[in-house]
Amino acid sequence: NKITGVSAKVSDDYARGTLPNGSFQSETYAFGEGGYYPAGIYDPTIDNLTFNQVARTLAEPLADRNFQPTRDPGRTKLLIMVYWGETTGSLDNHWGGMSVSGRSTYDGGNIVLTTAQVAMSDARNAAILGYDSELSEFGWKARRERPDLLADIERGRYFVVLMAYDFQLMWRQKKHKLLWETRFSIRENGNEFDRMLPAMAKYASQYFGENTHGLVRRPLPEGSVDVGAPKSLGVESEKTDSPP
Repeated sequence: NKITGVSAKVSDDYARGTLPNGSFQSETYAFGEGGYYPAGIYDPTIDNLTFNQVARTLAEPLADRNFQPTRDPGRTKLLIMVYWGETTGSLDNHWGGMSVSGRSTYDGGNIVLTTAQVAMSDARNAAILGYDSELSEFGWKARRERPDLLADIERGRYFVVLMAYDFQLMWRQKKHKLLWETRFSIRENGNEFDRMLPAMAKYASQYFGENTHGLVRRPLPEGSVDVGAPKSLGVESEKTDSPP
């Protein structure tokens, strides 16, 4: 239950500069609220968190990679949109299982999905979590070749998606250019989002602005969250209407 999946990509023309000591050059950013996507069942460990609380937790591992927040639009290089939430897996208890009848059925109050609905649910979760490129290599053989990956997407997972856009291009020319994205997640069962987020973000931060060239899955030690006192984290963008 502590296996964390991370998938990160970068634009072909994005590269971070380095200093003489080998560390990354500073890049300024502002956060944007992409949105929270709940699973539909009350979970106080994630439902009660605000965007500012999530953003403050992410700010520390970003700083470790020399990404620095700013409120000056003229100096802002990146707009980092933040999405977080839970996926609903096709094998979660409230779905009930799988039916080959070609239509949804009910069993003891649980929804039993058709094989087509299971495939749609799995595909959606794989895209959100960053598992899609890995699973696409196996196609229909995935159930035999990579049951570990399918076990991840068929059960509910907490996730965070960071999508970093060229802020100056967006601000001055109203054009959207995605420079990098990082998706990370952990199994919902047996974990609490607010406690695990700091450790998840710290582990995933090594790939902020980098390319994982596929999916990385590693065990993760538990962490804890300290929301602390409110502080400015830069310019916020409007929420989007759909998941990333």
